[in-house]
Amino acid sequence: MAKFVKSKKYEWHFENIGGSTRVKIVSGSDIEHLGELDPKMWTVLSCPVSGLEIDEASLRYADNDNDGKIRVNDILATSKWLCSIVENPDILLEGRDNVLLTDFKKDSAEGQTLARTAKQVLTNLGKSDSQSISLADTVDVAAIFARTRFNGDGVITVASSDEAEDKAAVNAIITTMGSVADRSGAEGVDAAKIEAFYTALEAYKGWNDAKVDAPYGEDSDKLFDAYKALDAKVKDYFLRSRLAAFSPASAAALDIQTSRIEAISSENLLSRTEELASYPLSHISAAQELDLKAGINPVWAARFEMIRKVAFANASSMTEEDWNAFGRSFDAYSAWKASKVGAEVEPLGLQTVEELLSQDRKAALLELVEKDLALKSEAESIATLDKFLHLLRDFGRLLRNFVTLQDFYDKNPVTSAVFQCGTLIVDQRACHFCMKVADMAKHNAMAPASGMFLVYCDCTSKSKPAKLQIVAAVTVGEVGDLTVGKNAIFYDNSGCEWDAVITKVIDNPISIGQAFWSPYRRMAKTVENLINKRAADKDAEIMKEANAKINEGPKLAGTGPDGKPVQALPFDIGKFAGIIAAFSVALGAIGTALVSVAKGLGALNWWQVILCILGILLAVSGPSMVMAWLKLRRRNIAPLLNANGWAVNASSRISILFGESLTEIARFPKLKLKDPYAAAGLATWQKVAITVAVILAVLVLVVLWLCNMFAWAGLPTPLHCCGC
Repeated sequence: MAKFVKSKKYEWHFENIGGSTRVKIVSGSDIEHLGELDPKMWTVLSCPVSGLEIDEASLRYADNDNDGKIRVNDILATSKWLCSIVENPDILLEGRDNVLLTDFKKDSAEGQTLARTAKQVLTNLGKSDSQSISLADTVDVAAIFARTRFNGDGVITVASSDEAEDKAAVNAIITTMGSVADRSGAEGVDAAKIEAFYTALEAYKGWNDAKVDAPYGEDSDKLFDAYKALDAKVKDYFLRSRLAAFSPASAAALDIQTSRIEAISSENLLSRTEELASYPLSHISAAQELDLKAGINPVWAARFEMIRKVAFANASSMTEEDWNAFGRSFDAYSAWKASKVGAEVEPLGLQTVEELLSQDRKAALLELVEKDLALKSEAESIATLDKFLHLLRDFGRLLRNFVTLQDFYDKNPVTSAVFQCGTLIVDQRACHFCMKVADMAKHNAMAPASGMFLVYCDCTSKSKPAKLQIVAAVTVGEVGDLTVGKNAIFYDNSGCEWDAVITKVIDNPISIGQAFWSPYRRMAKTVENLINKRAADKDAEIMKEANAKINEGPKLAGTGPDGKPVQALPFDIGKFAGIIAAFSVALGAIGTALVSVAKGLGALNWWQVILCILGILLAVSGPSMVMAWLKLRRRNIAPLLNANGWAVNASSRISILFGESLTEIARFPKLKLKDPYAAAGLATWQKVAITVAVILAVLVLVVLWLCNMFAWAGLPTPLHCCGC
C-alpha cells in the first residue's frame, strides 16, 4: 500500500475553482510527488470503477486491490508504477494512446522488458520497422498471437504441431473433454485436459476388457430397464396376494377400487396416468402366482409384456420366486455396467480408443504444453504492456477528475468530466451537465442538498437493450414545461440517441430572474385553482338545484278565481334583494379601497409613486430573490457524486456565471417573419401606437378626474385636498 510522505520542499501549483482552492496537476513532476500531497487537499477520495465516461479497462487497471473502487492509495500506486517505467513522466498528462520504444526508462528493468515486449508484438503483427506501439496493437490479443504456435498460456491447439497424430489427439480431447480458450482465440487443451483424457482412455479400455456377456443378447439393456421399473410393482402384487390369503375378507379392499376409477372416469385418463399407475399390477387373489394371461394394469402392460415374451414365453403363470430368479439373471451384467469408467470417451467408439492408446501421443502433447509455458513471462509482459498503454492514455484525465475537478470547470466546451454522460435536449434547452444514476434511493436522499433544479429521466434506445437513468441540471431559463411525463431526447457521449421521459423534478431556483416572477406565478396559480374550485362547486350546486326542481315538478301558488291551480312565479326579485345588497356593499368596499389607494398616491410626488411601486415589488419578490441568490451561490455537485458512490472531499460549487455554461437556451435570429396563419389585422407599429395612445388618454382622464374636472358630470374628485 502506498504511503503519504509529508514534505514542504515540493512546490505545488494551486487554483481557485468551484469555490475551493485546489491543487493543479501541470507536470510529470507533480505526478512523481503525489505521495507528498496531503490527502486533505485531494478533491476526491474514491470513485467507482464502473459508470464513468472513461475506458473501464483503464479503471480496472488502476484499481490495484480489485474492490470496485479507485481510492487515493490506488492512484498513488499507479502513479509510482508509471513513473518508474517512463523516461519523462510529462507524457502521462498528454493523453496519448501510443508510446515510442525510446520512451521507456533505460535504467528500469521493467521498462526495458516492456520495450522488448513491444518490439516482439510489433514483429508478430508484421510491423517490425515501427518505432512506436499503440493501444490498438495490444487490444486485439488474438491478432498478436495469430501467427505464433506458442503464446505462454499453457494451452495448445491443432496448430501447435505438424504431426497428424497429434492433431487427431487434440481434436479427440476437445470433442470428449471440452476445450480451453487459447490466447489466439482458438480452441485448445491444457495439461489437465490431456491427463484426464488419457486416463479416461485407459479406464474405458480396461472396463471393456472385463466385459460380461449379456444374458439376453441385444435386448438385455431394455429388459433390465423394464425389470427395474416393474420390480417394486410386481413385489407389491405378491405382497397383496399373500395378505389376501391371510385375510380373505380383505381381498376386495386390496384389489382395484371401482370408486377410484369412477371418480376420474369423466376426465381425460391420459392426464391421470400417475393415478392409474398407483393401482395394483393385476387383480388380487389369494393365489400365490400371477396369471400371465390375465389383464395387466395398462400403465405397466407394455414393459411387462416385453419381459413375458422373453423370460416367460412358455409359461401361463409366474410366482414371486420366478420373478426374483429373472432379476438375478442380470446380477453379473448389471454389476459390470455399474462399474463403467471412462464414459467421457465412449462416444469415440472402442476402436478409436484402442488406436489412440496404441499411438500414445500423451508425452508428445505434454511436451508441447511445456514449450508453450516457456513463453509465459513474455506473454504476461504483453498484458502488462496493454495495461501501461491504457493508463498512458487515461491516467492524466483520471487525475484531473480525482485530485481536482479540473475537467469539469474547464472553459473549453469540448472538455467534460468523467461523470458527465451526455446532453439532454428539453424545452428548447441543451443541458450539458447530465449524470448516470447508479442508485435512485441515494439520489432521493441526497440530491435536494445540491441546491440545483434537477430533472430525472428514464432513457431507452433501439440500439441498446438496457434502460438508462440520468439526472440533468437545468441552470438557465425559466421552469417552463419541465414537468413529470414530458418527453425529451438524450444524446450520450458516443452520439447515440435515447428517448427520454422526465420521471422526477427537484425544484430549486434556476436564476434570480426566475425567482422574481415565481411569487406571481404561485399567486396566479393559487387564484386559478381557487376560481376553478369555486366554479366547479357553483356548477355542482346549480346542477343539483336544477335536478331537484326538475324532479319536483312545477310548484303551485294556490287556486285562481276560477278554482284552477295557479303555478308559482319562476323568479321572485324579493328573494334576491339581500344578494344584490351584499353585492353592492362589496363593490362599495372595493371602490372605497381603490379611492383610498388613489388618494394616497395622489398625495405623493411622481418619484415617490415610483418608489412606492418598487417597494411593493420588492416586498413581494424580494424574499424569493434573496433566497434564490443564496441557493444559487450554494449549488454544489458533491451530493450528486456522493449519491453515485464517490467520496468527494471538497465543496464543488456551481456559480451563477459557470451555471450559464452548463445549459444552453435556443436563440433565434432577429428576423421579420410573417406567420401565414396569423389573423389579419393592424401592423405591429400601429398596434403599439394605439396602445400608447390609449394609455395616455387613460392617464389624462385620471388626472382630470383627480383635479375635479368632471364635477359637472357628477364625478367629483376623491382627493378633497387637491388644489386643482
